[in-house]
Amino acid sequence: MKPASGWISEKWENVEVRYRVKSLLLEEDTGFQHLQILETHEYGKMLLLDGIVQATEKDEFIYHEMMVHVPMLSHPVPRKVLIIGGGDGGILREVLRYSTVMECTIVEIDPAVVELCKEYLPGLSMGAFDDDRTELFIQDGAAFVRETDKKFDVIIVDSPDPIGPASVLFSKEFYVDLRNLLDARGIMVRQTGSVHMQHREQETAYVLLKELFAFTAFYVYCVPTYIGGLFSTLFCSNEINPLEIGSPLLHEKLSRNPIEPLLYYKPGIHIGAFHIPNMLRGRLP
Repeated sequence: MKPASGWISEKWENVEVRYRVKSLLLEEDTGFQHLQILETHEYGKMLLLDGIVQATEKDEFIYHEMMVHVPMLSHPVPRKVLIIGGGDGGILREVLRYSTVMECTIVEIDPAVVELCKEYLPGLSMGAFDDDRTELFIQDGAAFVRETDKKFDVIIVDSPDPIGPASVLFSKEFYVDLRNLLDARGIMVRQTGSVHMQHREQETAYVLLKELFAFTAFYVYCVPTYIGGLFSTLFCSNEINPLEIGSPLLHEKLSRNPIEPLLYYKPGIHIGAFHIPNMLRGRLP
């Protein structure tokens, strides 16, 4: 998928989306995946892994804010956080905005993602990897959760699609191990892809995780450069029901955790995101 005549394409089964490219900044096979960083006309710098858009300068904040602030503000006092994947640093950046966070562990299998994003897309991490609270492991995520004896308040699974090195992050064994790492009031979220394009991923994840957690609920939001636009994340906990969290509580928590400026997230969007469209709800068992 190389830029030709100033355009690059992302293909998904029967759909193709094209972006006009100013220049190809970097392209390499990392040993785990094919990585590209482009300068585009509309979205600024763009990161692709195996031909799939992961982040752009123009809209990355939507995904990262919703992946982080929904679980973090749903938890009473999040102190210890685990990120699986997320080597670009965007999730880590948002987590470390919380003064309550004492430790954030990030596990990324591909060191090239971390180093190249720090060099070419520094706005994603904004120095978060240098924060004293950050502990980075270059390791397979499944192996880490199987072997560690740490406990966490919030776990965020920021994995790409179930192909290549990320495929193991979609197994039941992996999520059983993750559940065992959560404290009693712990929350786990994982992205489940495009509402329009990735029906199988959503249905499979929902069935699997509903068996493991007392509360399992999708929330949705729009990311323009994620194919299909409408994107989904699955919220899981054995103690905290996200549907019972109201706007006054979220506003009160934000007043105690000054994490402004927020470009996308706000309490109304948080609550509304769990009111998923009928086309998704109707597919769930």
